[in-house]
Amino acid sequence: MKKTLFTLVLMFTLVLTPYFSNAFAQDYTQLSLPEGAKARLGKGRINGIAYSPDSTRLAVASTIGIWIYDAETGEELDLLTGHTNSVESVSFSPDGTTLASGSEDGIVGLWDTDTGRLLRPLTGHMGWVFSVSFSPDGNTLASGGEYWSEDWSEEPDTIRLWDVNTGRHLRTLTGQGSVFSVSFSPDGTTLASGSEDSTVRLWDANTGRHLRTLTGQGSVFSVSFSPDGTTLASGSEDSTVRLWDANTGKLLRTLTGHMDWVYSVSFSPDGNTLASGGGDWSGDLTSTIKLWDTNTGRHLRTLTGHTSEVFSVSFSPDGNTLASGSGSEDSTVRLWDANTGRHLRTLTGHTSEVNSVSFSPDGNTLASGSEDETIRLWDANTGRHIRTLTGHTHYVRSVSFSPDGNTLASGSWDDTIRLWDANTGRHIRTLTGHTEGVNSVSFSPDGNTLASGSWDDTIRLWDANTGRHIRTLTGHTEGVNSVSFSPDGNTLASGSWDDTIRLWDANTGKHLHTLMGHTYGVNSVSFSPDGSTLTSRSTDGTIRLWDANTGAHIRTLSGHTYGVNSVSFSPDGSTLASGSTDGTVLLWELAPTPPQLPEDVNDDGIVNIIDLTLVASNFGETGANAADVNGDGVVNIIDLTLVAAAFGNTASAPLALGLDSENAPTQADVEAWLREARQMNLADPTFQRGLAVLEQLLAAFIPKQTALLPNYPNPFNPETWIPYQLATPAEVTLTIYAANGKVVRTIALGNMPAGIYQNKDRAVYWDGKNKIGELVASGVYYYTLTAGDFTATRKMLIRK
Repeated sequence: MKKTLFTLVLMFTLVLTPYFSNAFAQDYTQLSLPEGAKARLGKGRINGIAYSPDSTRLAVASTIGIWIYDAETGEELDLLTGHTNSVESVSFSPDGTTLASGSEDGIVGLWDTDTGRLLRPLTGHMGWVFSVSFSPDGNTLASGGEYWSEDWSEEPDTIRLWDVNTGRHLRTLTGQGSVFSVSFSPDGTTLASGSEDSTVRLWDANTGRHLRTLTGQGSVFSVSFSPDGTTLASGSEDSTVRLWDANTGKLLRTLTGHMDWVYSVSFSPDGNTLASGGGDWSGDLTSTIKLWDTNTGRHLRTLTGHTSEVFSVSFSPDGNTLASGSGSEDSTVRLWDANTGRHLRTLTGHTSEVNSVSFSPDGNTLASGSEDETIRLWDANTGRHIRTLTGHTHYVRSVSFSPDGNTLASGSWDDTIRLWDANTGRHIRTLTGHTEGVNSVSFSPDGNTLASGSWDDTIRLWDANTGRHIRTLTGHTEGVNSVSFSPDGNTLASGSWDDTIRLWDANTGKHLHTLMGHTYGVNSVSFSPDGSTLTSRSTDGTIRLWDANTGAHIRTLSGHTYGVNSVSFSPDGSTLASGSTDGTVLLWELAPTPPQLPEDVNDDGIVNIIDLTLVASNFGETGANAADVNGDGVVNIIDLTLVAAAFGNTASAPLALGLDSENAPTQADVEAWLREARQMNLADPTFQRGLAVLEQLLAAFIPKQTALLPNYPNPFNPETWIPYQLATPAEVTLTIYAANGKVVRTIALGNMPAGIYQNKDRAVYWDGKNKIGELVASGVYYYTLTAGDFTATRKMLIRK
């Protein structure tokens, strides 16, 4: 399990969409694409691997789904998608007909291996599912998950046993912290579990009775029984592999040699060899797989080649091949000759988090900047990897081609900007001056100016030919995540963590306008080639398209399984590329601008509550007016009900009420509209449909259930907002805890009416200080909302 495991946000209560495709022998860039996307570059980060019982297939758990490979040729056969978050573990049933998966979305999936169809989702875990394992007869599945408790006292259900044939939950095993690995003994009578509480526990698989606890190591990331069931191996954060007598729990021997955490252990089918994978950060940054003689504990050989932590190792059932999977900066699967240690092949295409993408001016090359500190160049037509540029010493947050295509600029969290020869990959120069990480770089259309946005809250303009600093633009109150020039070079757009987009005169540096509407920080902004459209990516999880002249919202795109870090238009404006933390780039085909509907008062391509409020604000106006929908010369309640009836009538996007928008009507507004409309007593079907929509809108102000929502931003430094919703009035208190359960801060909100408390002016605000006014340290914290009888807890991260 990755070291970053403990610093990520707890994600649960997500819906698993029952739509999966099975497209064998296709180009992998086309497999299981979300609606509207036409290609995917990269395959996501690797979390786990498993061989099918007949050694013909290899399943790889990744951040975007489950990849199925031909184990002999390395050909991509299928991509199983549907989990709404990263897949952490996969396991084949003994007969090979079923594949089990465990995900960060808290769901265990059972899949038909022949068709790729989801058989059933198993729900019940309250946090991430780290490990899944079939019993030898294939009738029972064990799943290990994250420690989670609402009141900090009850024992959470971190191990669950399921009936594979019916999906029925059989029993829960409690007592450990987060369980990273589960494994059945070969006879199926015993279940072993490895946990963050530094123990291995053995359980009676039939009754769930705790048999014994094995102690002596750090957090245990992997457990595995030998084929004869007499020995249990465990891999731990103390850099050791331990062999235990499975019957007595006695420690047989400790295998040392790894220089960092051991993430995975696996016995060969004959039981004579044990493979272990770790994060051995030696001088040459090479992580290793080690092979051991299980009878003597002697180190046999070390397999090198991975450049990042080896999270998973697995022998093929015939014992001839060993597969290893590496995440983070490496993200490859390697196949080895298990007898000689010879490297057989590497399954490539997996990448670390993609933070930025940019098309070359001729559209033939795509550059991507990644958290692996490199820039990759791709053939945009075929998806072929061309070359990798290295030199930055921290994450590469942004890449941008010069207008002539000869220079590539990159901005990094090492506080520098680098210029590269795009044809040869040669480093030209480094620009310094920002005092914190550089999040975005963008060339002016004439190629003479380079703009950069930084965590230091500023935008800097540079002479692209000499590297000379021209001026600094200030005004954003938080870090600047993205900068982009308009095609005519006269306007510069910037997106910031302060939730706003700012437009600047690129020639003078004068601030022109501020665009507001995003509820979370804006991560990326980009103009279309004709300058008519501005696209932005926010921490609210969406890609939004805006009219660059009016600021009106046009369309929303979704489909990545993690946050979208960057977007870029192709030169002809027909394609939009998006790069994500899920390790992939999606290419979207953009439809032409839809014709205006009369009910679309602000001409933004969608009929929604903004149009309603525009009509309401023009009540009584006569003469030519866009709010006069039916053209009778006066704006009145009939026009408003026609707009309501047309909700969702758009060629570009479905209806989104967006009750947290600054432009949204209040509950009192909608009640007044309904009273006036009902008094008209019209039987026209369209009018009646408008009435029904207004009634639905009124009902939407009162949520059906009380809920605690994810805080934003997250991670944060030093402040965050915690949204929630109340189905009924209640006395509300929010309590913030440190990771050890100690109360950090209690915020009493008093008696609150039913409603949605999501905007910054309604959500709970925490300034990162404890009850005596001191800023708290970096790390994981928990927040618990108590509203009457309702209590819920979520996790958040302060990163400084």
